[in-house]
Amino acid sequence: MTVRTRIAPSPTGFLHLGTARTALYSWAYARHFGGQFVLRIEDTDVARSTQESVDQILDAMHWLGLSYDEGPVHQMHRLPRYHQVAEAMIAAGTAYRCYCTPEELDAMREAQRARGEKTRYDGRWRPEPGKTLPLPPAGVQPVVRFRNPTSGNVSWDDLVKGTISIANAEFDDLILLRPPTADAPDGALGVPTYNFAVVVDDIDMRITHVFRGDEHINNTPWQINIFRALGAPLPQYGHCPIILGADGLKLSKRRGAVSVMAYEEAGYLPEAMLNYLARLGWSHGDDELFSREQMVQWFDGSHMARSPAQWDAAKLAWVNAHYVKLADDARLAALAVRHLATLGVAADAADPRLAQRCALFKDRCATLVELARWIAMFEQPAPPSAEDRAAHLGAAAQPALRALRERLATATWDKTGIAQAIKETLAEHKLKMPQLAIPLRVAVCGRTQTPAIDAVLALFDRVTVIERLSAALA
Repeated sequence: MTVRTRIAPSPTGFLHLGTARTALYSWAYARHFGGQFVLRIEDTDVARSTQESVDQILDAMHWLGLSYDEGPVHQMHRLPRYHQVAEAMIAAGTAYRCYCTPEELDAMREAQRARGEKTRYDGRWRPEPGKTLPLPPAGVQPVVRFRNPTSGNVSWDDLVKGTISIANAEFDDLILLRPPTADAPDGALGVPTYNFAVVVDDIDMRITHVFRGDEHINNTPWQINIFRALGAPLPQYGHCPIILGADGLKLSKRRGAVSVMAYEEAGYLPEAMLNYLARLGWSHGDDELFSREQMVQWFDGSHMARSPAQWDAAKLAWVNAHYVKLADDARLAALAVRHLATLGVAADAADPRLAQRCALFKDRCATLVELARWIAMFEQPAPPSAEDRAAHLGAAAQPALRALRERLATATWDKTGIAQAIKETLAEHKLKMPQLAIPLRVAVCGRTQTPAIDAVLALFDRVTVIERLSAALA
């Protein structure tokens, strides 16, 4: 058997973190077993689906590096196939047309609530032996319903949850196809519902394993029964627990969660996001940090968590800082250009000094945004705060800063030459390093702490350093 997995986001908004985690697990499982990974766009919610959302989903998949072998397959391009399957099910007696109007359904539910019963379709159009159905009412476009079994249980061995069994009596006759449009000809069929389309798609795409959020557990019995009605083999299901936000409630796009691409904009690296997402529901021993290749090697569907994980922004920042520190300097320079532009700094990734600046500051940064803020000081004014100016640029510091300025005007402009100018100034004024280095940092960089000041100054233009020292001495 060739393993085939899929991710099937709905283009009614951005790709959120829970779907991204599901995509990661599905991708890694397929890659681990040498199988295929399919991208499907479940766009049957016509009123809410947008091309903008499709584009954002594709951008997020590309940024995360979750390459797919087939797709994107759009459900709305497959309507004839769903209609074909529905007609076959009607002919086989496993589905039927229901002519209940919305008003009748509302009245049905109200009566059930009044009796204290669970609201459900009462089967009035369900064919049964010896039952006489009324004639279809004029002017009513029907839905197509699944003739769900009324007895027994639906059971499956879940890759995450273990054995799950739910009684068929808990479920009514699911709508497979919504009503066709009012102007459709008699006998026409409408748009499929999620539970029907997903089964037909999974059969046609030969999906063998389905990872998804555990909010889908209640859908699974309907889907399994449809698979069986169609005589098709079942995929193996793995229902992953939800991700909780900092408030302990479900993290979702309806509750303030941001898109995957928002993390790119905030300066996170895709390898950090994948590493962090993987650990929100799966583990490999005590390993916290691992590469994409290691995850593929390890991810065989075991060691999946059964309890919800909580999103931890501080932990993600820690993971990202690790990958920023490891990243190639030229790559960081190319990525930093975009973030510098948002700060009003035009930078050239080919400028060797940009990569050198990234190398110098990356150990201090959790995100590329932080890195860009450090680098921006080389090209933009970096005035010190009034507090730092008062504390470090007073009369006591000015003689040494003035002497250093004169030496820097003629020094060899590299780390060694700058270090020598600083050393000579310290000796002349009988100062210790912090007594000169802190005022120098405040004057040139606008802050009291930086990496080694000689290394920092070497990455400035000499003219900029002299101008900033002069402004501090004015």
